Amino acid sequence: MKHVKKVTAILLVLFLFSSCSKDFLEKENPTQLGEGTFYKTEKQIDQAVIGIYGQLQGIIANQWLFTEFISDNTTLHFDEGDRGQAPNIESLEYWQMNSNTGSIYDMYRATYSVIGNINTTLFKLSEAEAIDATTKAKFEGELKFFRAYYYFLLTEYFGDAIIVTEPVTNPSDAFQFERSPIAAVYTLIESDLDFAVASLPKTVPSTQAGRVTKGTALTLQGKVWLTRKDFIKAKLALDQVVDLDTYSLLPTYEAIFDPNNKNNAESIFEVQFQGGNDLGESSGFIYNFYPRFTSGEVTGFSGVSGGGWNIPTNDLISAYEAGDLRKEISLSEGYTSIGGDFVPVPFIEKFRHTHSIQGRPDDNWPVFRYADVLLMLAEAINEQSGPTTEAYDYVNEIRDRAGLDAIDGMSKEQFRVAILHERRIELAFENHRWFDLKRTLSTSELVDLLNAHGLAERANPTTSRGSIAFTAGDYIFSPYEVLLPIPERERLVNPNLEQNEGY
Repeated sequence: MKHVKKVTAILLVLFLFSSCSKDFLEKENPTQLGEGTFYKTEKQIDQAVIGIYGQLQGIIANQWLFTEFISDNTTLHFDEGDRGQAPNIESLEYWQMNSNTGSIYDMYRATYSVIGNINTTLFKLSEAEAIDATTKAKFEGELKFFRAYYYFLLTEYFGDAIIVTEPVTNPSDAFQFERSPIAAVYTLIESDLDFAVASLPKTVPSTQAGRVTKGTALTLQGKVWLTRKDFIKAKLALDQVVDLDTYSLLPTYEAIFDPNNKNNAESIFEVQFQGGNDLGESSGFIYNFYPRFTSGEVTGFSGVSGGGWNIPTNDLISAYEAGDLRKEISLSEGYTSIGGDFVPVPFIEKFRHTHSIQGRPDDNWPVFRYADVLLMLAEAINEQSGPTTEAYDYVNEIRDRAGLDAIDGMSKEQFRVAILHERRIELAFENHRWFDLKRTLSTSELVDLLNAHGLAERANPTTSRGSIAFTAGDYIFSPYEVLLPIPERERLVNPNLEQNEGY
């Protein structure tokens, strides 16, 4: 979206202004933007809402750390000569994170920053008398969808969370907050999503492509209820997504991710990026996922290597069934060097598309798509009554597109395993794996699965470690690590924040 970063910068400045109470700071210059002169018109509120979308770009660009990298799906292209990111990034892969892990602090701070901007915009929207009720409700629905989404992420990452629903006008107040129980956080999430479902439109004009709709809110609602083990309510929400008759599976898996086919019929919500220019809206995240030490064989630009992060694991690669058409679209098991040698370093293909300017790809990022809804529906049905014809149909529709045989005749437990497998393959690298594992496995089952994966990686690493051996604590997953630690920097300024057990 054009001007998103500019608007985001304005929002951050206004948020800082709102925390100042001295008289001389409250005097407004009528020629400049300020809290008192902004948020008055529909156009200004729209700019503020677009700014919220803009902040999502940065959060999504780093979400892989906490959803794919921390799981059994991806690892790193090990560089024994560069251990600079070991504390902040590699620690997540090896389950060595602690309360001083910088990437966790950055994510925590960014999430609460956007929640602060959402609350400010909601408050100012309530005072904007020049905007009609219908338009107000749509803006409020968008904002409350995002607040629900971010609080859902916080509960998945940290468990209990600080609930803030009003603008923070006094900085000292921010140092007094306490974490609320998960149940209270979910009460807010449910309320916000109820409003979003009721007020958001079924579709938006092509000029507003990428904005959330009723289907987006219903999809998150279904995911939330599934996470809470209320399978009846989950199915009710997800059935409504199907009944909207707005979404469908695309004929081919490849077409979903084609930059020339953005916001397609399978897309329920995707983060908008714009490449091929210098507007600052490109999706450069894929460069982080390319192998190191290349000379452009993978990036397409001479001498340009990748970051070596989010590399598909041996375990994931072996999980693909023979003949699965999704495999070559999703990943490559290596590349051919300039000298003609095959280099067995896997990498993600799903978001690798030709682009004209180095570092300026044009890929959007899928957050929710229709295949996810169908698989969640199958899961909700199975958990209620075991596999039914309807549940099999949802899964087999996806398998058919992948060129695979239909499944049938399974027990409830077998079908549960089959759905988790199908989600892993269908949604690979789309930031679902960690949440899926936490939702569908008990803590002991998750610990066993990850430690078995860790043993396999230690015995046969996906990428060579050269002369550096694993440390004693690498790939040892403990039950408390199901939740991330509250950043110590946050606890230093606010002693009321209790740390998660084990850290």
